[in-house]
Amino acid sequence: MIRLATLGLAASLTFASLVAVAAEPAAPPSPAEVAKRAIETRQGLFKVIAGQWGPVAGMLRNAPFDAAVVEKSASRIEVLAGIIPEVHMADTRKDGTGVKTGALDGIWTGQADFKAKADDLAKAARELATVAKTGDQAKTKAAAGAVGKACGSCHDTYRAKQG
Repeated sequence: MIRLATLGLAASLTFASLVAVAAEPAAPPSPAEVAKRAIETRQGLFKVIAGQWGPVAGMLRNAPFDAAVVEKSASRIEVLAGIIPEVHMADTRKDGTGVKTGALDGIWTGQADFKAKADDLAKAARELATVAKTGDQAKTKAAAGAVGKACGSCHDTYRAKQG
């Protein structure tokens, strides 16, 4: 049954691709459209990271400890952290889209530091995944704190205060 569903999905995607290729070429997107897509992509990435962090944060607040969940979440955060600089390549400070964003100018005026902070997050997440494999709850919680600190460091510098 799963195989049949997979084949159906593949056929649908192939058909959709053919229709898209056969369609008339669209006009290139406006700078505002490009900026809007860039902002939405960034915001989506951070929502995915937050979704991965959620179960770990819960465990830091006394939810039952599950080393396998921590390891999986941390491994995913490591990969996602590597994407952060890429999705901030488009400077959207004067985008004219009207899309609300908390991104501060320093992202684009201090890209080396911004990338270093993303790298710090990836490194902390990698360390968390490694420690979680041991099953040691105390060490895992300490390593999770380093991930939170790496996130906060970037937020403090490059994200507008909320509320």
